[in-house]
Amino acid sequence: MAKLGFLGLGLMGHPMAEHLIDAGHEVALWSNTTAKAKKLADENGGVFCETPKAVGEFAECVFLCVGNSEMSEAVLTGENGVIEGISKGDVVGDCSTIGPSVARKLAAAFEAKGAHYLDSPCTGSTPGAKGGTLTFMVGGSKEVFDRVRPFYDPMGANFYYCGTQGMGLHAKLSQNLVLANMLQGFVEGMVLATKAGVDPNLMFEILDNSAAKAGLISFKAPQIFKRNFEAAFPLKWMKKDISLMLDSGRELGVPLPCTALVHEMFTAGVARGHGDEDIAAAIKLFEEFAGVEVKG
Repeated sequence: MAKLGFLGLGLMGHPMAEHLIDAGHEVALWSNTTAKAKKLADENGGVFCETPKAVGEFAECVFLCVGNSEMSEAVLTGENGVIEGISKGDVVGDCSTIGPSVARKLAAAFEAKGAHYLDSPCTGSTPGAKGGTLTFMVGGSKEVFDRVRPFYDPMGANFYYCGTQGMGLHAKLSQNLVLANMLQGFVEGMVLATKAGVDPNLMFEILDNSAAKAGLISFKAPQIFKRNFEAAFPLKWMKKDISLMLDSGRELGVPLPCTALVHEMFTAGVARGHGDEDIAAAIKLFEEFAGVEVKG
């Protein structure tokens, strides 16, 4: 078994780290909330670390899943960061969704120390993290990924090598672009139908048996009908991802007009206090606009 590390023990990271421990690996743990790392180490047999640097010193492969580019840079290359403890030949598998340009900068920093960095964002939200069924999209050295692929296995079911550094993130952002625009269409359609007097359960059944059928709709509609907005994927993080999509569009000269509008609507939802709720809470703003509530 290997000596691994995991940084960031939030909705996604906590169960991902648990799977690595359950697979029999020695796992060094760090979280910005110290109590989370101590608790997981005590209850599951992990190794508590005071700093990301200590995780880098311990592990041959360090995973992390944090909220944004700034967090990723801070724990990896900031003061007492992983880079200060990592050894030549070691690997960082960054499962966070961050900017591709930031990933390339991080990769260069680790390469200068003789270590390796893989951008390996994942999708599947909290249920996928808990079930060990996440889908990973990987950018970086194919040889390095093949070497550490067995360490990823306890956390996921599908793995796609997408190409050079940053390509995993470009694939993840493109996937989330489709998801965000689909969610916006679903929200608008359900609010419109409800306002017109169509029963939401009937509308969902129609969608589920038409060309509009989608996994996202099948998963989120029952939550909305029950008014259950406990976060599997918080709205604030989807807003952040859409910002990264727009940044990439500008860098590559690709216009993203629909996505830009969705970004503004999700920003409004976060401003209304729904940021820590699930992405399905995007519907609340439109319910407010229309004066209806979509429930089964």
